[in-house]
Amino acid sequence: MKKTIVLFLISLFTLQSCNINTEIVYHKDAASSIITDIDTREFMAEMQAMTPDSLQQEKFKDMDRFPTTWTSMYDLMKKEGKLKTENQDTVRILKKISMKSTKEGNSPVAVGYSFKMDHITPKDYELIKNFNKDEKLPFDQNLLNIWDGKTLTINTDFFNIKNIEEILQSKGSKEETEKMEGMMMMFFKNIGTTLKFENKIKSITGKHDWLKQVDDYSVRITYDLKAMNDRDAKLKNTDKKIIITTE
Repeated sequence: MKKTIVLFLISLFTLQSCNINTEIVYHKDAASSIITDIDTREFMAEMQAMTPDSLQQEKFKDMDRFPTTWTSMYDLMKKEGKLKTENQDTVRILKKISMKSTKEGNSPVAVGYSFKMDHITPKDYELIKNFNKDEKLPFDQNLLNIWDGKTLTINTDFFNIKNIEEILQSKGSKEETEKMEGMMMMFFKNIGTTLKFENKIKSITGKHDWLKQVDDYSVRITYDLKAMNDRDAKLKNTDKKIIITTE
């Protein structure tokens, strides 16, 4: 499992100019689904242009390790011989978590990556949180908000990239971690999360500058990366909790 996650993270988070877009769908039965797309097209074009043809295969080999069709973590681990658990709850969760890479034309180098979890129940979330303590999955923090099938309680402390930072820092030395803290904003260009509901939004209580209602069924969180990295940044609306109630 660790080899799979590490390779995935190397592919994603050692890049600059990445755009990260997440969509979380809240289902009527209190479950939810999430998909995260990481667009590395701009960075890869720049890197390939600066890399001699003779060195491209070696330089980009770690970015060509993932399938271009959705493949579950269960199948990836099984293929690598890393599946060493028979616990049915763990197996069930691994089958719900999938990833893939995106390629353009005949290029062997991926220009994007996607990660998703399908129909995760409140019970599944508890298992994923415990699993993530050791494995550090790259999921959006907003996945941890409380959803009961009608009402979503958003903790705006989750409006961050803490989970990604922890993943990066856990893979490096102390010296590398210290350098990483000052360079985090260089890895990303745009980060946003859309929250969608199967029923219409009835009311929204609480406000935050980064959260806006898009339509009757969705809201959008757009991260201000500069403000996120500036402790002295002043926001107009910073309620700790935002409650979205659906019909």
